[in-house]
Amino acid sequence: MGNMKEKANTKIDLLSLSMDELGSFLEKAGEQKYRAKQIIRWLAKGIKDIDEMTDLSKDLRRMLKETSYIEKLEVWERYKSKIDGTVKYIFKLSDGNIIESVLMQYKFGNTACISSQIGCKMGCKFCASAPLGFVRNLSAGEMLDQILAIIKDSGLTIRNIVIMGIGEPLDNYENVLKFIRNVNMADGLNIGYRHITISTCGLVEKIKELAKEKIPINLSVSLHAPNDEKRQKIMPIGKIYSIDKIIEVCKIYTEETKRRITFEYALIDGFNDTRQDARELASRIKGMLCHVNLIPLNTVEGVNLKTANRQKAEIFKKELENYNIPVTIRRELGADIEAACGQLRRRVIGR
Repeated sequence: MGNMKEKANTKIDLLSLSMDELGSFLEKAGEQKYRAKQIIRWLAKGIKDIDEMTDLSKDLRRMLKETSYIEKLEVWERYKSKIDGTVKYIFKLSDGNIIESVLMQYKFGNTACISSQIGCKMGCKFCASAPLGFVRNLSAGEMLDQILAIIKDSGLTIRNIVIMGIGEPLDNYENVLKFIRNVNMADGLNIGYRHITISTCGLVEKIKELAKEKIPINLSVSLHAPNDEKRQKIMPIGKIYSIDKIIEVCKIYTEETKRRITFEYALIDGFNDTRQDARELASRIKGMLCHVNLIPLNTVEGVNLKTANRQKAEIFKKELENYNIPVTIRRELGADIEAACGQLRRRVIGR
């Protein structure tokens, strides 16, 4: 249980525990292991007060209050898009840090986009998370509570989860993996693995580890350039991992999980949006079990990059289709409230 978040007084966050960890925790305290399922069910309902777990004995509730706590985010601010109804949540964590999450409503189900870190180390030039730097990883409980808080506030059922908010999920590998397993628990929120997507800038070793887990989640890889020279100009991680290495490990991932890879590609005007760029990208990924998501670059304060126009996007799309590569141009949601791709950021209270 070394990865679970603990307060200074060593109390354990119940939301960060797996079923097995919670069962072991109860057994060591002299309680029945089956009580773990009861507790998980209460947590999935968004209960924050242990005394509200009414099917537990008073002695068990007293023990839990003495030894544990339940992570609780505070909705600091909330913004709703006038264009498409997307809701951006600004959450205040128990230590005072601020993160952002997004609720998006689609025909195929409500989707929560959550953060995995406070800030980000990756430094991508087009991303709002980069300038404020990195503070710390989020615990599995803090990630789960973003979902619970959105459900409670909106009154909606969440069907899909994308870990595409603030941070690089695979840089917080163990906590993210625990969150995924916890949110999938039948006695918890019971969200299917195939309804969960991790977005990464391409941490090759971590993608290899994830492939070995054989969990059929969706993997989305941010390429944003057709070659290493261009990628390194906008994504510092490109100096560590070449596109060829990323594509090689993506092929391993598809073989192990039987899930297709989504390659994210933000179209930047005059930089990576030409026919030649499209052909070069196609030559690298043709024949793969993959899909390309073309993203209109969203406005980020202090970033002097502009999105390619719709005409260029359509031409780029057609070029990829000529190589039989499945491709879509993403419909951006929440742009008027800075809730679209690349616009979420770690905030400092008062700014």
